[in-house]
Amino acid sequence: MLKVKAGDLDKMSLLFERYHRPLYGFLYHMTYRREASEDMVQTVFYKMLKYRYTFTGEGEFVHWMYSIARNVLKDSARKSKLPMQQESVDDMADRIGGGTPADGQLEKKQAHRELHNAMARLNEDQREVLTLSRFQELKHQEIAKILNITEGAVKVRVHRAMQELKEIYVKMER
Repeated sequence: MLKVKAGDLDKMSLLFERYHRPLYGFLYHMTYRREASEDMVQTVFYKMLKYRYTFTGEGEFVHWMYSIARNVLKDSARKSKLPMQQESVDDMADRIGGGTPADGQLEKKQAHRELHNAMARLNEDQREVLTLSRFQELKHQEIAKILNITEGAVKVRVHRAMQELKEIYVKMER
């Protein structure tokens, strides 16, 4: 990003190739809207390019990127004020694919559907912290920098969100 900031805009394509999938995953798990998430990824990279001068290089690039993504997510939610449209989990599971036997694939679809439904029932803050920690596999220290809170607060939020997710999941199985 420092090279992009210095004027080597060709390096932006390298950043896009490296980070567009994890960024899409984060935005999708926050909205459950495929097309909107794709659009927001584009918006995040546009804003990174537009505001490249604000990247100081003191912190890690991903912290800066996720901060921009969180702002884009908030702007999108404020503008649309539409209820979240959930994409068919079956459609998404089909795209994941894999070479598993039919029974294994059905079990995978069912487990994915249940997790998707349970995650959708969490509040936005809980879904955000779990998405960053479990799906994006960021360390608590990194999440703390992104959310601008202490590492201890991240640990507490992750723990509470996991407890809530478990409760929702158990209720859904009954």
